[in-house]
Amino acid sequence: MSDLEEPIPATACHVPAPARDSTRFVLVNTSHPGNVGSTARAMKVMGFSDLVLVAPRFRDVLSREETVAMASGAADILVRTRIVDTLEQALEGVQVACATAMTPRDFGPPTHAPREHLPVLAAGAASVAFVFGSERYGMSNEDVYRCQVCLSIPTREAYGSLNLAQAVQLMAYEWRQALGGFDVAPRTAEPQRATIPAVQGVLSHWEQALVHLGFLDPAAPRKLMPRLNQLLNRAELGDEEVHILRGIARAILKR
Repeated sequence: MSDLEEPIPATACHVPAPARDSTRFVLVNTSHPGNVGSTARAMKVMGFSDLVLVAPRFRDVLSREETVAMASGAADILVRTRIVDTLEQALEGVQVACATAMTPRDFGPPTHAPREHLPVLAAGAASVAFVFGSERYGMSNEDVYRCQVCLSIPTREAYGSLNLAQAVQLMAYEWRQALGGFDVAPRTAEPQRATIPAVQGVLSHWEQALVHLGFLDPAAPRKLMPRLNQLLNRAELGDEEVHILRGIARAILKR
């Protein structure tokens, strides 16, 4: 189906949402399949899984090639995604619904920046939905009025247009941080430091190689080897580096 074809009305999907996920992301009238896939990926990266689409442009959006490709490993989110006809259906069971909008409405819920408001929301809400409008028009006033809070991502005043999936990623990150965040993955264990005899073995091997190259004159060494010894000590070589340096020396001696 091409983008020029008429939109197909959405019908409710009866796949249940994950019971343990108290955070829901809702996309209203989404028109680009890639944004649905990218949203699934953004959610999974931040540890969320409950996605609901309200009347997307294409009924088969969840199985489209571009959707699956952009999900990039988050196909399990797509499998559980529900499609409903109205925002009212999408918000069933939600305690607080957060509209996302570029500019505040003259009438409607109070508007906050995510970083300042989400910690407050995390402290008191049992279940939260983040609602995003269509790529072209954003959220309608009627949909914004249905929500209790409006969140606006601070951007440069002269150009504040965010791609839908980018907005989802930013909001998912800020919400995860408000909920406590994830620990940064620990570094791998430091390599074991080489023993003194191993370092001296490198030094001896390199002395042979440097003589072989003509770089070191044994009759007038000029403290070259003691200086190299200090260099190797400062480098705190590991066993892997010892093997590399000795391999280089062997290669020099073979030439």
